[in-house]
Amino acid sequence: MVRNKTYNNVIMTLEGLGVQHKFIKTTTVGDIFDIDLSKETLFPLMHVNPTSVTTGASQLNYNFQIFVCDLVSEKADWKPVPPATPNTSTSHNLSNEQEVLSDCLSTCVDIISIFRNSKWQAQLSLDINAPVYFTESEYTLEPFTERFDNLLTGWVFQLTVVVQNDFQSCDIPMIDVSIGK
Repeated sequence: MVRNKTYNNVIMTLEGLGVQHKFIKTTTVGDIFDIDLSKETLFPLMHVNPTSVTTGASQLNYNFQIFVCDLVSEKADWKPVPPATPNTSTSHNLSNEQEVLSDCLSTCVDIISIFRNSKWQAQLSLDINAPVYFTESEYTLEPFTERFDNLLTGWVFQLTVVVQNDFQSCDIPMIDVSIGK
């Protein structure tokens, strides 16, 4: 028997991932315009923007836009990072932007890894019918800098969370009458 997962189950799983990840300080869900950019928000932030749900023969594919971002700080006494090799130039500014991008990218890869092949998956319960969340795609992660009004920098990517669904019609809450004429 398949234990169908609901939208609420998937959202709670993503929120739980954000709470348990040591880098992420705040996890939010909703439209991109719902991101709280106030000074009270603890960063780094993971924001989950639901985009669509598609069906397969025996699965639901929940599609999300995932933002992982942090604030860039600028300090007058920071020194530019020297180029990695002589005779090259870089356009490093006096901020921690490169470090923020690196940390946020690592966190994005962690999120994808957890859904691909993680020890946190429910299948470790040794119950062959346990619900499992997974992902199958290859991903394009896109950097952004100063996307919002407060020097927020990070990465955004599309995450598809795949869950089993048996599309059982016996338990639909309907009056037991024919609907066809």
